[in-house]
Amino acid sequence: MIVSWNWLKDYVPLTMTPAEWAHRLTMAGLNHESTSSVGDDWAIDLEVTSNRPDCLGHLGVARETSVLWNVKLTIPRPRPTVAAATAASACQVRIDCRDLCRRYSARILRGVKVGRSPAWLENRLRALGIAVINNVVDVTNYVMLECGQPLHAFDLDRLHGQQIIVREARPEEEFLAIDHRTYKLQAGMCVIADADRPLALGGVMGGADSEVSAGTTNVLIEAADFAPLSIRTTARALRLHSPSSYRFERGVDPEMTDWASRRACELILQTAGGELLRGAIDVQATTAPTLPLVKFRFAQLERVLGIPLPVDEVTRILEALGCELQQKNLDEATWKPPTWRRDLTREIDFIEEVARIHGYDQIPEDVGVPMAASHRTDDDRVLSRVRQTLVACGFYEAMTPSVVDAPTSSAFSPWTDAAPITSSTPMLRGADQLRRSLIPSLLAARRTNESLANPHIELFETANVYLGQGQGLPHEEKMLALTSSEEFASLKGVIEAIVQACGIRAKLEATSLPAASRDLLDARASCELSLAGARLGFLGQVHAAGLKAFGLRRPTTVAEVKLSLLGAQANLVPQYVELSSYPAITYDLNLIVAEEVRWADLADTVRRSGGGNLEEVQYRETYRDPQQKDGVDKKRLIFSLLLRSATDTLTGEQAEAVRDRIVAACAAAHQAQLLG
Repeated sequence: MIVSWNWLKDYVPLTMTPAEWAHRLTMAGLNHESTSSVGDDWAIDLEVTSNRPDCLGHLGVARETSVLWNVKLTIPRPRPTVAAATAASACQVRIDCRDLCRRYSARILRGVKVGRSPAWLENRLRALGIAVINNVVDVTNYVMLECGQPLHAFDLDRLHGQQIIVREARPEEEFLAIDHRTYKLQAGMCVIADADRPLALGGVMGGADSEVSAGTTNVLIEAADFAPLSIRTTARALRLHSPSSYRFERGVDPEMTDWASRRACELILQTAGGELLRGAIDVQATTAPTLPLVKFRFAQLERVLGIPLPVDEVTRILEALGCELQQKNLDEATWKPPTWRRDLTREIDFIEEVARIHGYDQIPEDVGVPMAASHRTDDDRVLSRVRQTLVACGFYEAMTPSVVDAPTSSAFSPWTDAAPITSSTPMLRGADQLRRSLIPSLLAARRTNESLANPHIELFETANVYLGQGQGLPHEEKMLALTSSEEFASLKGVIEAIVQACGIRAKLEATSLPAASRDLLDARASCELSLAGARLGFLGQVHAAGLKAFGLRRPTTVAEVKLSLLGAQANLVPQYVELSSYPAITYDLNLIVAEEVRWADLADTVRRSGGGNLEEVQYRETYRDPQQKDGVDKKRLIFSLLLRSATDTLTGEQAEAVRDRIVAACAAAHQAQLLG
């Protein structure tokens, strides 16, 4: 926001230098960018944050000045002279899109003489870098820069049917803007139309068909309150940004609409003559949301800032900022924020306002402020354990974009069949879809590392995926994805280590992979993972066609699991288990089983039958005899047992009894044969 020093003097007395003024405003939150001399004036560029649209006009900056220096603020009171005829007799206004435009106000001027603006008006606009057009258009720009409310002027005689219709644009509807370029509009955009055609793109830019020109004599002045999200979406989709859209995107003061309209008409009468028809055609489709009352405890000031401030000074600051005192006692007060400060919704917001106006530099550096130790959420603690475990296993953390292109999005979607959420504006190189799985992004990162001949490509990523749900917002699910050069069993061991690190007591179960995941994974070396009966994720080796699709040269194993389920089952309280002081006995078993028997099922049988003295089951190898000496469709599962008692030394007979019980259970459940 560029501020004219001479213009600012209309509202507040400026006894300080521009440098002193700029420094004080910087300390209060309006950062000073630059100051340049323009004739006998100073053009001062201030950085206005997105939560302060009230400072996108000279009146807002003047209000800040009046509070900081405790001087009087003078706001003009527009009282234009009106004619006997009414505005409603000259035009009609209708709002057909309540969600895009809350309010539309129109005033009519007749008999104006369009020409050059007076010197004082031209000088002020030029000081701010605004092009001078004519006295009517210049006034609308002037008022916008004065109060932050954008306006637009129509040539009333060019309106077909003498009516204004605020409606949603029709798909592929064409609009000729005042920059004399034709734009194709989309549904969701707000247009100001007459009976036949669009005249302006609401809140963004006027149209060439109704612009004020030298031959204009009758003018309609528009002042409206458009929905910020619609304006932002429209401006970005069409790449059509303007000072008006910049202000509407951030939200305008709903109470400033009528003031700005009257102010513009008053100045047009002064600079272009004519007469103003009585009244305004003011259509209010919906009311602006009511701002909540905020309770302000005076003791919180000292607790947060570390210094006490007089209650009277606090009251002066807040009232000068426009807040209305509702009730007050010795300990607290209730305030109603002004309509132009919709960012003041909490007690801490009011504390910040008092602090910045009082001056951050007035707070001693060594002041004591009570501090409370921060507390990490359970999700953060689970994520920390996951990261520590993966780094210990030799993995590197990757960070990839959440928005991908269509081929990447469609390459693999194991969680949903719903269409991906698509952005109207690609983020980079055609990437316009929110990803439904992290795996394609990790495989792309793996391809990059392979092309650079990196020998060790063990990657993981934790990020959200976005699963469409038809109507409404997508479901966001935080995932952990891994890609590894190791085999299926090794990556399964990594996931088991994660489950163990999170203190999860529920058993990690593996079942057959659903058909949706077989587009990428080899069904012979993959599985779906479950935890406590709920689907945790999947794990598997990428088949040859998948490797080719992603341009990978070496075998790759991937996995993706839900972090929310890990968090729900995690036991984050450290558990104490006393170590046995007695020696252990180890057995290596070699069982012949059918090809369809899964190691996970066999290991479960071993653990259930081993009893309290079975301390550990360790998978060693799967062996298949090429000559099929063990039988057709048979394989050998080789594993180790670690037996130990917590109370005494196991005898050979006791250990053999446990081993025999395990072998018998495997024979009964899986028809396993012990290879002697």
